[in-house]
Amino acid sequence: MPMTTSTDAFGIVCVVGARPNFMKIAPLMRAFAAEPGFAVTLLHTGQHYDAAMKASFFAQLDIPEPDVDLEVGSASHAVQTAEIMRRFEPELDRLQTDAVLVVGDVNSTIACALVAAKKGVPVIHVEAGLRSYDRRMPEEINRVLTDQLSDLLYTTERDARNNLEREGIDPRRIRFVGNLMIDNLLHSRDLCPEPEAVLSAFSVPARFAEPPGYGMVTLHRPSNVDDPQALGALLQTLGDLSRALPLIFPTHPRTRARIEAAGLDRKLRDDLLLLPPLGYLDMLGLMAGARLVLTDSGGIQEETTALGIPCITLRESTERPITVSAGTNSVVGTDPARIRSAFDAALAGSTAGRIPELWDGRAAGRIVADIARWAAGR
Repeated sequence: MPMTTSTDAFGIVCVVGARPNFMKIAPLMRAFAAEPGFAVTLLHTGQHYDAAMKASFFAQLDIPEPDVDLEVGSASHAVQTAEIMRRFEPELDRLQTDAVLVVGDVNSTIACALVAAKKGVPVIHVEAGLRSYDRRMPEEINRVLTDQLSDLLYTTERDARNNLEREGIDPRRIRFVGNLMIDNLLHSRDLCPEPEAVLSAFSVPARFAEPPGYGMVTLHRPSNVDDPQALGALLQTLGDLSRALPLIFPTHPRTRARIEAAGLDRKLRDDLLLLPPLGYLDMLGLMAGARLVLTDSGGIQEETTALGIPCITLRESTERPITVSAGTNSVVGTDPARIRSAFDAALAGSTAGRIPELWDGRAAGRIVADIARWAAGR
């Protein structure tokens, strides 16, 4: 059942679809629960198709079970987006809600925003205005289009407003509120196991808990994992680095499948320590204890900035430039020499950053309070 059932409450459907959404929706659900004026329905599209990972994240983040699960599953971008739209439309008709709230930039975000906008239901986009200016990234297409469809746009950094205004977005619809990812990180930090406990649970060799410590790797972007040659070259570079600092690699199910399909898994076991997918708290605990992180994830760029941990981003661009200008992030692409240079700098302790403005753990409260004011004026 929706969280609030009063007939005069303002109805909002909150959409989640994939792992990055879960960390953003969790603090919002807590904030909505503390505000009596809303009737909130949590709708999970099922875009994140690994049931075990979904269950562990919902439990660890204390997210209520979805009121609606579309159970879409994995497919190509076109098929998945179309299927979400096809299944979401009748639910939106049934729910008769006042607004649809979407987060981030996954296919569920654009699919549900498009359906809502075409049916005249206001769209609220949380994490608006982020731009990599790389249209080869499917997420960039999703961001741009969702922002064009949205009635309220909540940003994580001030520069996002400039991006939106350049694209013709009415400034009156834009609000700078801070970062929900950091809300969730600060809420969860004291609940995380110590790194030693995570390593012990997976029977990781003791040397990973000894000097010089360990680094962590995550990879999932199609540009890095879908081409066997590109994937093999990147894993070779990471394997070379692991001789200077042992690297732990929790593997996303999709990434693991690509590694196995390319026949790289046997060699990889000799170079990097592969772990199965980790729950949010285990992942955060492991990250907090790492000397550095190598990743292609946008969310991890933000989390490492908040934790003060050097991050080496294995992409040519980032939609989160504040993690570079204010944080600990270095964007190096996949060139081995650039990766090695950033790696050596991080180990030498020459990477420093600060916490960006309004990354203070209170973004969700600001968002819900603003939606309440907006709803009262409608």
